[in-house]
Order: sequence, then structure tokens, then C-alpha cells
Amino acid sequence: MSPHKNNPSPVNLANMTGSNTPATSRIVNNRGRRPLPPGVYVPTVAFFDPVTEDLDLDTTASHAIRLAQAGVAGITTQGSNGEAVHLSHHERKQITATTREALDAAGFPTVPVMVGCGAQSTREAIQLCQDAYDAGGDYALVLPPAYYQGLFNQDSVKSFFIDVATASPIPILIYNYPGAVSGLDLSSDVIIALAEHPNIVGCKLTCGNTGKLQRVTAATRSSTLSKPGTGFLCMGGSADFMLQTLIAGGSGVIGGLGNVAPKAMVRIMQLYASGLIEEAQTLQEVVARGDWAAIRGGIVGTKSALMSFFGYGGYARKPLPKPSKDESKLWREAFDEMVQVEKSL
Repeated sequence: MSPHKNNPSPVNLANMTGSNTPATSRIVNNRGRRPLPPGVYVPTVAFFDPVTEDLDLDTTASHAIRLAQAGVAGITTQGSNGEAVHLSHHERKQITATTREALDAAGFPTVPVMVGCGAQSTREAIQLCQDAYDAGGDYALVLPPAYYQGLFNQDSVKSFFIDVATASPIPILIYNYPGAVSGLDLSSDVIIALAEHPNIVGCKLTCGNTGKLQRVTAATRSSTLSKPGTGFLCMGGSADFMLQTLIAGGSGVIGGLGNVAPKAMVRIMQLYASGLIEEAQTLQEVVARGDWAAIRGGIVGTKSALMSFFGYGGYARKPLPKPSKDESKLWREAFDEMVQVEKSL
């Protein structure tokens, strides 16, 4: 794990108080240990022993190295693909620490690690951010709470992000994923307002609303919202609208398809940056079809594809099912075009 001696002291959770406005004096830092460059970020799947369902940390490490070798800009642990809801706090820390240590040992010390830190209470979300920091994470990706949203007032979600960002020892990104939070969909107005906070450095928009993405990127390019180092990163949340995200001014994508096809996603970024739009569009069509397989199959389909094409992956934790032989064949066929392109790069 990377040393912390030049980083701030841990936050005392007992001293935290709720607030509707940022308390600047309590902001620990506004930059991660490592820069957060534009590019492809992969929310890694979690790997388990197929019999005991204990963490498979060896595969966790080798998978992270494979992604770094493919040229991804960063790795995200404990995302939706990472079965965070199936993990204890201790297991979350183990996966993040293993990922960081593997990247450092393999010669990728500058690749940042983003950690999913969403929770239903402000207090737990802050604790997860602290755990992420302790485990070597550089940034926290935070879903809004939604279980009690029927009791929220109009400021509840904004207050949640302000309080978490103010207390977190690492910068945070807002994660807008209505499908995972009972339909709660943050507007561009809310995200733009939250971007003023010095410890909120980006967002992931899995809502697929490229108009919203464009409004956020345009607003956060202004000098009043620019952050030290890399600026506010507005990231698409799915590989199937990756090129659209770039055209709208986004900084890249955090997409689960990268577990299977990281090189193809990186290649789209390269083609777009080189002005080869038609070539990027052709590859985006293949990626969109591959991502549709990932969307339909979720974690189960993605792990099945990893097993079929790369010889590792295993199964999700119960109660998620193991795919049958017919289902494994289905996912192999669904991902085949995408993987053949991936292996050609």
C-alpha cells in the first residue's frame, strides 16, 4: 500500500455535525494522492472462491494488472459491478488495498484507485470514505442515499453530499445512477451547485442523459469551478455512450464493460483524440453491442464472459445465481464480437 505520511490526519467522526453549507475549515484536502486524468476507468468485479465465497485476492490483483496493462486511466473498486452490497467493510478494504498494492508492485504507481463509498446514512458514507483512504484509495465515488427518500426535504441530498465531502479525507465524485437508488435522478442544477465544493471533483452519470452531461461539463469549465490539478471530471457511466460522452465534452467513462474489453474502450478515446471520428464511431458500434450484453447479463453475464474468454471470473455471491450451461453459451455468443475485437488490439 502507498505510504500516507504526507497525507492529512484521519477525520474524527465524533466531531462531525450536519450542515447545509460547506464548512471550509473542516475540509481535509481537495486533491487525491494521484491525479485523476481523463480516460477509461473500470469498475472491477469482485472475485470469490467458487466453493467458500471467500475473497479471491490473487485474482483481484492479477485482474487489476491486466487492466492497467491495457492502458486504462484508473480503476474503481466497490462499484455496482464490484458487489459492494455483498461485502463487509473489512472485505471492501481488503479489495481496495490489494488493488493498490498490485498496481504499485507491477509498475503502475500513478494509476489512481477510485472507491465506491455510497451508504444510506451520512455517517456510514463518511466512514467508508475513511476506510477507502486507509486502504490506499485516492477518490471516493458516492451514490446518494435513497431508502428513505420519501421523507427527504428538497435539501436532503445536497446536504448529504456536502457533509460527506467536507468530512472525507479523499476527494469525492457524485455518482448519479437512478436505477440503483429507487429512481432518484440528480439534475444538472444540483450537480453544478455541488461542484462548487472544493472536495467534490467530478461525477459519474449512469443516467445516460448526455444533455445533462453537456450542461455540467459546460458549467464546470468556468474558472470559478476549476479544481487544482485536473479540474472537474464529468464521466459517462456506460460504455455504450462513450463517444457521445466525449463529443459532449465529458472526460471519459467509468464502464463495467472494461472488465472484458478495456483495450477497445481505450482505443475509442485514442481515436477521438486523434480526430479519427469515423473510426471511433465504427468501434463505438461494436462496443455498444458488447455493452448491451453486459447490461443484460449484469455481474453474472460479465463474470461468465471472463470465464469463457479469459479463464477466470468465477461466480457472484449468493443469492445471485450461477449461470447454467445454456446461459454461459448465451453470454459467450453475446460477447464474442466484442472480445474478438479486443484480442485484435
